[in-house]
Amino acid sequence: MRHCGIDVHARASELCELSASGKVIRRERMATTRAGFRRRFEGAARTRIVVECGGSTPWIARLLEDLGHEVVVVNPRRVRLIAESTLKCDRIDAEILARLSRLDPELLRPVYQRSYEGQLLRTRLRLRSSLVQARAALINQVRGTLRAHGAPMSSCATKAFVARFATGPTPKDLREVLEPLVGAIGELTDRIEVVERQLVEESHSDELLERLQDVPGVGPLVSLSFVAWVDRAERFTKSRDVGACLGLRPSLRESGGVSRRGSITREGDTNMRWLLVQAAHAALAVRRDSALKRWAEALVTRVGKKRAVVALARKLAVLLHTLWVTGDSYRAFPAAA
Repeated sequence: MRHCGIDVHARASELCELSASGKVIRRERMATTRAGFRRRFEGAARTRIVVECGGSTPWIARLLEDLGHEVVVVNPRRVRLIAESTLKCDRIDAEILARLSRLDPELLRPVYQRSYEGQLLRTRLRLRSSLVQARAALINQVRGTLRAHGAPMSSCATKAFVARFATGPTPKDLREVLEPLVGAIGELTDRIEVVERQLVEESHSDELLERLQDVPGVGPLVSLSFVAWVDRAERFTKSRDVGACLGLRPSLRESGGVSRRGSITREGDTNMRWLLVQAAHAALAVRRDSALKRWAEALVTRVGKKRAVVALARKLAVLLHTLWVTGDSYRAFPAAA
């Protein structure tokens, strides 16, 4: 097998190809387009290609795999040979990546590349998140302006903000200044409601998503985000690996018989980890009794609520993947059943 390293950039990418014995046989600069990659690799002998993770790598990895090549996407922070090199340029970086491809790929800690459908679903979820963040920023700006003019606005639900502003005792001249911002908040609220309605309908139209929502604390948003993040159930050989991949396991330093455990690693997808923590809070708050809730409540008395919530979030991640793989439905008391 030949080995190839590609230093990907927005317009052009640097390529270095090695023979099976490690000799440089080709250096090339090509356009970072589908046509450019297809022209170079279509019909070529099977090659192991190493690229650094970036904004363009999802479509590049899918294209090269469809052309019959093996693709390894590495995390740039783990390639210290490139990051800490005193002699760094695209030509050298591409050669380093090519030589790394001759090692065991597992040593490079490959970054998982999602399917097109999974990436599209995550894009829709991020669209909602971006709209919510934009609306929150505008609301904070309006509230801050009113507070600075001595006319603070009382708290209310986000969806009722526009109506509360319209009926509030805001001075006329200040109201005219803030009307464009409030109008934008109303438009964002309408768009968010449309996106959320579509996501909820999709979550109720799929059998898997319906089963996952039977778990306490898990709703349409969490179930959709979890399925989009995992993408393929076979991605994890063991369900317990899901929590570790999301950074919900404690760090471990062990040497010479001395073992030290620290806080959670916080690796992986930050948004998915945050959603699972929120789901854990909701699972503790629901009135419905279950073995999961009893376990979490017992843990709260031993280690405190903060650590118990993190442990419950990890258990939820493992449980959701287990239900996905086995096809079983959630049972509040599995031992009794």
